[in-house]
Amino acid sequence: MQNKKKQPGAASGRKRGKKEASTLKNIVSLRISDQEKRVLEGITKSSRKNLSDVVREAIEFWLAKRGRLCLES
Repeated sequence: MQNKKKQPGAASGRKRGKKEASTLKNIVSLRISDQEKRVLEGITKSSRKNLSDVVREAIEFWLAKRGRLCLES
């Protein structure tokens, strides 16, 4: 039996399309509190989304909300 190395992202069991993989090439690192990490872990488990998807969704939500606030001024 051969030992096969897992490709990055293979552990999630989700396959990404070629377009998405080539588009999402930027990496952002940030520090969060233990409580924020627990909340994010809870969201990933309940939504079955990975951490990157949850954070991207949060950024999109924040940008949309910010845009509405700027238009109201």
